[in-house]
Amino acid sequence: MSVHDDDILDFDFVDDVTEEQQPGRAGGDGGRGGGTRPPRSPRGPRFHAPHGLTPLLRLVGLVAFAIVVVVLLVVWVQGCSSDKQRDTYNGYMTDIGVVGSDSEKIGEDLATLLTTPGLKQATLETELAGLVSQQEVGVERGQKVDSPGPLTPAHEHAIEALQLRVAGMQRLLQTFKSTASTKEASAAGLQLAVQATRLQASDVVWEDLFRLDSEAVMEEEDVSGVTAPASVFVKNSDLYSVRSMTAIWQRIHGASTGGTPTGLHGSLLAYLKVLPSGVQLSPSTEATIVVSTDLAFEVGVTNSGENQEVQVEVTLTIPKQPTPIVKKGTIDLIDPGETKPIVFKDFPEVPFGEKTTVQVSVKPVPGETNTTNNSAEYPVIFSLG
Repeated sequence: MSVHDDDILDFDFVDDVTEEQQPGRAGGDGGRGGGTRPPRSPRGPRFHAPHGLTPLLRLVGLVAFAIVVVVLLVVWVQGCSSDKQRDTYNGYMTDIGVVGSDSEKIGEDLATLLTTPGLKQATLETELAGLVSQQEVGVERGQKVDSPGPLTPAHEHAIEALQLRVAGMQRLLQTFKSTASTKEASAAGLQLAVQATRLQASDVVWEDLFRLDSEAVMEEEDVSGVTAPASVFVKNSDLYSVRSMTAIWQRIHGASTGGTPTGLHGSLLAYLKVLPSGVQLSPSTEATIVVSTDLAFEVGVTNSGENQEVQVEVTLTIPKQPTPIVKKGTIDLIDPGETKPIVFKDFPEVPFGEKTTVQVSVKPVPGETNTTNNSAEYPVIFSLG
């Protein structure tokens, strides 16, 4: 076999330089000197991956990594945006909530004013005017609170509710002044009740058009963990009924003359019920009371006189050693012939398995002469079941 044949058999799949192309080798063309061909190391054919596959795989990996980075970046941005939005809504609700809470306190102060024993016309006018001024300041504070764009309509309703409270108290004040010299108590009471409807309407506006609408907007905006605040100006709607406002007007004008209360005044203990069972206790029959975590007592008090009574104090006592359990409460207002309940709850550990009593007393109202029906003792045994 010739040298040429040997070169043909010694093939390789790699682009090697042929024997003839390697410079300085013996036996090559160009008239170079002869010599033996250096032996080549034995090897088999070498198979390499196509030149374009490795860069392609590397590119695919880079693209995949870039996609992951972009996705993580988008999630992070969305999370930051969501947190910022939540903080914005929460800040607004906190600020408007303070305004609503202060307004609610003004409503409580108004109820206290109207149910103050011995209240005179001059005192009423002065203090009511002060409450009007406080609520006007509340309106101004509310208007300065910045609301998120989607909450703008709801925020405007919150301001509307505050303005209704101003208008309601202003008109009450005007009516008290304009009816100061009238002899028609029922007509005065009707006018006062009409003006007070604005106060009750303000609660509806705040609840329905501000609080509930705000909750709906935040749900649409996917804002979680934020609550729209409530603000209840009228806690006891009975206080502003025609009957009650008539009696309030009469009481105020009777007190304006000074001196001892006139007419028949009285209060009596009507009943004592165990809650949640609703069982009515009797002073003459011993009862077994099964104690639970929601144990409570409801006391009914009746106005047995001919005049409206306010700030009626009630005390419930359970004898126990070394310290008796004593609960006190106040009924804001009771019209003549009306019976109103007051509930006592959150009792500590009661004396189990022994005979004891539940004692209830109603403090006599000013001008009351008959106090024989103001208190009672109810024999009981407390049991675990």
